Amino acid sequence: MLLPILLLAAAGFTVLTTEFVIVGLLPGIARDLAVSVPQAGLLVTLFAFTVACFGPFLTAWCARFERKRLFVGILLLFAACNALAAIAPNIYVMGLARLLPALGLPVFWSLASETAVDIVGPAYAGRAISKISFGVVCATVFGIPVGTLVGDALGWRAAFALLAVLALAKALLLHLYLPRTPRHNQATSLRGQFGILRSRLLQGHVLLSVLVFSGMFTVYTYLADILERLAGFDGARVGWYLMGFGAVGLIGNSLGGRAVDRHPLLASAGFCALMLVGLIALVPSIHSTYGLIGALAIWGATQAALFLVSHVRLIKAAPQAPAFAASLNIAGGNLGIGLGAIIGGRVIDSVGLAGLGYAAAVLIGAAVLLALGLMRMRGPTATS
Repeated sequence: MLLPILLLAAAGFTVLTTEFVIVGLLPGIARDLAVSVPQAGLLVTLFAFTVACFGPFLTAWCARFERKRLFVGILLLFAACNALAAIAPNIYVMGLARLLPALGLPVFWSLASETAVDIVGPAYAGRAISKISFGVVCATVFGIPVGTLVGDALGWRAAFALLAVLALAKALLLHLYLPRTPRHNQATSLRGQFGILRSRLLQGHVLLSVLVFSGMFTVYTYLADILERLAGFDGARVGWYLMGFGAVGLIGNSLGGRAVDRHPLLASAGFCALMLVGLIALVPSIHSTYGLIGALAIWGATQAALFLVSHVRLIKAAPQAPAFAASLNIAGGNLGIGLGAIIGGRVIDSVGLAGLGYAAAVLIGAAVLLALGLMRMRGPTATS
C-alpha cells in the first residue's frame, strides 16, 4: 500500500508549495498589483491565520466525508484558486485566491495523516506520516526555489499557473489510484471531537506546538535577510544556502519519523535541545564557512524533524480523534508562524538581525521545559 501514501505525499507537496511559494514572489506581486511589499506580505499572514482560526473546526466537520472524494475536491479547489491567483487583477482578488486554499490545507493535511495511519496501522504512524511529510520537505527544498525561479523567468503569474496544473494533475491521480478508506465512526460526532479540548495534557501539547513554531519562524522568516546583510552573500548564494538548509531536512524528517514512534515528547525535547545549538551558533559563526554550514545543518535537520514530530505527537495524544488532534497542531503551528514573524520583526527593530537567533533560542528553550513538564504529567512511563 505504498502507492497511496506516495500519492498523498505528492499532493502534499502541491498543497504546501501553494502556501509558501508566495514568499519568493512578493516583490513582483506588489509591483503588478500596485501595493507595497508589506501590504503584499499580508497575504502570507492571511493564509497562516486563516489556517489557525478555521482549521480545527473545518477538519472536525469534514471528517464525516469519504476521504477519496474529499481529497480530490480539495486538490480541485487548489487548482481553481491558483488559477485565480494567476489572473488576479488586484490585491482583493488575490486575497480571495489565498483565503480559500487556506481553508482546505488543514483539512487535507490532518485527514491525509489519519488515512496514512489507517493504511499502515498506528504502530508505524510516525514512519507513514514521515513519507507524507517528505512532500512537505520537498516543497521547501524544491517547490519554493523552483517557484521563485519560474517567477523570475516568466513572471509570478506563471508560477501560480504551474501550481494550478500540478494540483489538477494530482487530483486526477488521486481519483484513479487512491483506495477508498472507511470513515471513523467517532468522526461523525462533533461533540466527541471537541471534547478532547478539555484535556489539560492536550492543551499543553497544542501550546508546545505554538512555542516550537514561534521559535523556528522568529528567525527562519528572516533567514535570507540574515545571509545577505550579516554574511554578505549575494542572491544566488543565498538561494543555494536556503536549498541546502531544506535538503538536510530530509535527514531530519527520517530521524523524526523513527524517534516519534518511540517517545513523542522525548523526541520533541531532544530535537528542540539540538536546535538550540544551531540557533545560538548561527550569528557567532556567520563569517566562518564551515561554522555557518554546521549551524544551519543542525538547525535545518531539527526543524524538519519537529514539523513531523509535532504532528504525530498530537495524533498520538488523542487517538480517539486523530484528525482533529492533527488539525490542532496545524492551527497551533500556523499561529506560531504568524507570531514568530511578528516577534522577529520586533527584535530586528529593537536590537537588529543579530539578536534573532538568541530570541528564537529563548522560545525553543521554553518548549524544551514544557515538553519535560508534559512528560511528568503522564509519569515516567509516558509515551505521548
